[in-house]
Amino acid sequence: MAIALRRAMLSCRTITPLLRTSRTLYHLTSHPPITLPNYAPTPTIPISPPTNFLSDFHRGFAKGRNAKFSDDDEYDGGNTIQAANIGPSIRTAALSQMEAAIEALSRELSKLRTGRASPGMLDHIIVETSGVKMPLSRIAVVSVLDSKTLSITPYDPNAVKELEKAIVSSPLGINPKLDGQRLIAAIPPLTKEHMQAVCKVVAKSSEDVKQSIRRTRQKALDTIKKSLPKKEKKVKDKNDKDKKEKEKEKQKAASSFSVDDAKKLEKEVDELTKKFIKSAEDMCKAKEKEITES
Repeated sequence: MAIALRRAMLSCRTITPLLRTSRTLYHLTSHPPITLPNYAPTPTIPISPPTNFLSDFHRGFAKGRNAKFSDDDEYDGGNTIQAANIGPSIRTAALSQMEAAIEALSRELSKLRTGRASPGMLDHIIVETSGVKMPLSRIAVVSVLDSKTLSITPYDPNAVKELEKAIVSSPLGINPKLDGQRLIAAIPPLTKEHMQAVCKVVAKSSEDVKQSIRRTRQKALDTIKKSLPKKEKKVKDKNDKDKKEKEKEKQKAASSFSVDDAKKLEKEVDELTKKFIKSAEDMCKAKEKEITES
């Protein structure tokens, strides 16, 4: 009995959709379409796919969804974009780094104490005011009154005491005096031991900046070497000739940096290196002369 009921239910499930479909067809055939006045139906234009639709469709999905083009594919991804000439950018980068090294050397030398008054000799002093520590150059103006005297005027007159304390605590050996809202600092003469110590600092600073300039030169030369077109690989099979020619054309189109350009740029970088090293040596010699003569 149960088996008979189950078969009856399955037959009902099969017949019901068929009845619905037959009713729909009867309704469509027995009732004419509704027409509106002054209404012209839009003619249906049959659209047929292009003849190469299936071939293009299968070609696009041949490699799979996440596949990538290999080196053997003929697809180039579009037009080849020519690379810009990177020579000026390499030269500009090397020039800016060498100039920065010379500027850093100039700041370091200006901080060294000599027998002459120099505003930069106080820049490295740290002053604590209102619980905040900052360089002296940010809270005061330093000017030269004469070759042996400095004037220190703070932006905030209430910071004079903190400014005086910081200068006295520095290893420069300067004892400023209060003059209204500013400080007057007399530069004492250098001792022989202090002169020798300062000259050693100058020599070390000179060597450090020259090494920095040489590192900049080496970095520029490495960049030039990497920018050259890659060497051609040897052909092992005759079938690889076409591939080799295509790669050669791509490299030629994508690189505008030739071997001659590289040699010319290397020469320019070497000239810049010699120029800035000589500038660093001249600056340090002048500083040593200033120290010994003071």
